Amino acid sequence: MGQIYFIFSMSETTVSEANNGNDSRASDISEATIRLAGNSQDGIQSIGGFLARLAGRREREVMTMMTIPSTISGGASIFQVRLGSGEVLSPGDKANVLFAFYQHSYDNHVNNLTKGGILVYDSDHVEPCEEWLTKYRHIGIAISSLTVEAIGGTARDKGKNIYALGLIAGMFSLDTTKLERLINERFGGKGESIVKTAMDAFQAGCRYQSGDISNLFRLARGGAERSNQVVMSGNEAIGYGLIAAGVRFGAGYPITPWSDIMELLRRELPKYGGSFIQCEDEIASVSMAIGASYGGHVAVTGSSGPGISLKTEAIGWAVMAEMPLVVIDVQRGGPSTGLPTDVEQSDLNIALYGGHGDSPRVVLAASDVEDCFYTAIEAVNIARKFSVPVFVLSDQAIATRIEAFNEPDLKTICKDVELDLSPVPSHKPYDLSSGDGLSQHRAPGTRIEDGRYPVVTGLEHDESGHPSGDAVNHIAMTKKRRNKLKTLADELPVPEVYGADSGDVLLVGWGSTKGPLLEAVEELSNNGDALSALHIKHINPLPNGLDAIFSRFNSVYVVEMNDGGVYGYGQLAGVLRARFADARIKGINKTAARRWKVSEIIERVKASRAEEPVTA
Repeated sequence: MGQIYFIFSMSETTVSEANNGNDSRASDISEATIRLAGNSQDGIQSIGGFLARLAGRREREVMTMMTIPSTISGGASIFQVRLGSGEVLSPGDKANVLFAFYQHSYDNHVNNLTKGGILVYDSDHVEPCEEWLTKYRHIGIAISSLTVEAIGGTARDKGKNIYALGLIAGMFSLDTTKLERLINERFGGKGESIVKTAMDAFQAGCRYQSGDISNLFRLARGGAERSNQVVMSGNEAIGYGLIAAGVRFGAGYPITPWSDIMELLRRELPKYGGSFIQCEDEIASVSMAIGASYGGHVAVTGSSGPGISLKTEAIGWAVMAEMPLVVIDVQRGGPSTGLPTDVEQSDLNIALYGGHGDSPRVVLAASDVEDCFYTAIEAVNIARKFSVPVFVLSDQAIATRIEAFNEPDLKTICKDVELDLSPVPSHKPYDLSSGDGLSQHRAPGTRIEDGRYPVVTGLEHDESGHPSGDAVNHIAMTKKRRNKLKTLADELPVPEVYGADSGDVLLVGWGSTKGPLLEAVEELSNNGDALSALHIKHINPLPNGLDAIFSRFNSVYVVEMNDGGVYGYGQLAGVLRARFADARIKGINKTAARRWKVSEIIERVKASRAEEPVTA
């Protein structure tokens, strides 16, 4: 049986027609955004994950978004999944369908429904509000009670999410066989009784019969089964990208939202002859990773903002000693412990400048889940070639987001780097003769035939690594460490401009703002308000040619999830203004601990343009 997708049209007219419950009038629909609202312990993330992975196995685009509480005892949580037959750039601003498990879920999220949307609520816990009954179609189902009836009272709190998944499968005529296979994959390692409980709940939800919810829509069929598509989160993509690039050692300490990468590497690296060590603290983990890199293999460590702060002294040592190292920073709200489970882009400054002295390092920022995979590979390759620490900036939004993308060509990409212990006549790990700053270490154990073995130290040193306090030498070595980044800048591609190549306004973004930014530009352009956008992935060094692009626009707005600061612009905008001394570069910032919505960007752009002085 061919798989059918619940792909909901964003057209309000189509939604309204579909909502009348008359199958004969139901329209084919091409896109859907579904929001699941409950508590973190309800497993609503599992529902969204099943739907995303089901979509990803067909010719569909998928993107998700989730929020989780930072308290151990749990709290309100949502999972939103958006699927479409065309390109999906963001998780969607508003939902076409809302599943509300509790009264707070209903009250707090009913405003996030599109006009004519459908609200499915657990009638055991939710009392609908008279105000909303005429605006949205309400479908009340005693989800908690029916779950108890299906699987027994002891497991009801763990089963109603899967029961709700069955309701969704019946609502949109999903391929239940494939969903059952996903359920088996998800719970198979937990024992037969757990699998049976989950399957009983799912099948009971599928069997629920009501004209209000069963087979509401005539759904567009997906294309053929896609064997060349993968579905994963941003954290998973970074972990597998590191492995594909040849990383075989890592060390870290648990912290949200980095910990998933650490757990993946600890599970997967031994399969490739590697290992990951959970250390007693952040300082030990970065030091151990540096030690592994000194041993001849590029190693990885990672954390979030608070942990990066603790790692900065050792990262400075790696800059001075010119050790290849990859540092993953999955950003969250700050400062201090801040907002552990919420999103922000406020670690750019510490990635660029964290530490004392002049300690240049490379900084890359991944833009989506697929880009996380390739950015991790690029970071390893740069660290290996330039013998420098490389930061990869992700954030909570990408870390937990699930997307589908074409399977990488692993035969071409994957590396298994062998340790080279070939003898060399002589060796200077800090050779100054090239001028481009590049030089390589030889792994310990390599025979140096002239007997002059190098030294590795955090003290300033000469070309062989021996400590030196000579001023002329320090100037030369500081220039060497700086020049390798200038050499890298010459190799970087100029970012693509989306939209017109010149004009009134250019929107600039980095990291997870890319999708909403491009969608906002597309929507504004469709309404006759032409704007362009540019996304910067390589932040230090910046690629050459940005100044020429900026010069073709009257205003440049940098859209970021951090504070506008004392002078009205955020962290990347500050970097760009310092680099180009261009007052046209301004900031559009937010610190709401939530991702940018497309509608928010559009509103802020219009407001910023209205404040601009009129030019003749």
